[in-house]
Amino acid sequence: MNQKVRVAAMAAITGVGMALSGCALSPLESQQLDAIKVAPVPASYKEEVTLAKLTDILSSMELTPEQRARFLYDRGVSYDRLGMRILSRIDFIQALKLQPNLADAYNFLGIYYTQENEYESAYEAFDAVLELSPDYDYAYLNRGISLYYGQRTELALLDMRTFYNLDKSDGYRVLWLYLVERENDEKAAIAKMADHRTKLNSDTWSSALVDYYLGLKSEAAVFALAKKGLKQPDEYAERLCEAYFYMAKRAQQLGNHTQAATYFKLALATNVYDFVEHRYARLELERGVAAANSTAN
Repeated sequence: MNQKVRVAAMAAITGVGMALSGCALSPLESQQLDAIKVAPVPASYKEEVTLAKLTDILSSMELTPEQRARFLYDRGVSYDRLGMRILSRIDFIQALKLQPNLADAYNFLGIYYTQENEYESAYEAFDAVLELSPDYDYAYLNRGISLYYGQRTELALLDMRTFYNLDKSDGYRVLWLYLVERENDEKAAIAKMADHRTKLNSDTWSSALVDYYLGLKSEAAVFALAKKGLKQPDEYAERLCEAYFYMAKRAQQLGNHTQAATYFKLALATNVYDFVEHRYARLELERGVAAANSTAN
């Protein structure tokens, strides 16, 4: 979902269903997947330079506690964008020891706790964000996602509805609200999504993803749209990351777990580390494996 960094390099993936999932696909699925491309984003040279400069400042300059906290936070963000989550987490924790009112640092830690299935710690982190900054709208999204994965659907709904109501023109907010609402009532969730769709701009990329869920656009149409209207080099990879994740969630809902796993892996292959969809694709895969093992036993 937005926050963009990196330079894209496109690579075709063929026969990806067998390569990534290890399971047989239907002829239709194989035909669809053979046509898919993934655009993995390499590490940003600019981000690496920023990281080096921040490390030099932290190791060589005399800083006030507030300055050190800010530079630690900034370095943590750089680590996060490069996919170095453990180092990022260390910096955020150190920054909070020096400056306990950094809402952004708590937000990142809440996301990391969610990715690691440490839900109580995640809820506490997001609660801290909203105590420090009540207008921090993405804390509602992130806490809602954490509650969703923590199987606290009713509380997740409260956060997702709050997040949606803060900007009804955002297609991503429509998607996440639907994903949570469908846990209670699929038909009602679809009906609400169709109503929410009327408030979206049809020319936006996120609207195409909503249309996919509503059956108004096919997978092929979505992938074709992903290539159009690109404004910066990384945007194609970012769109693919999003498309794979939401298509995986749809396949999962329809019981096609092999295709869902393949799409989650493709979302991860884009290397768009700081996107919500990339962050939770791995968690989805882990949950799928756990569910499969549970069924087998």
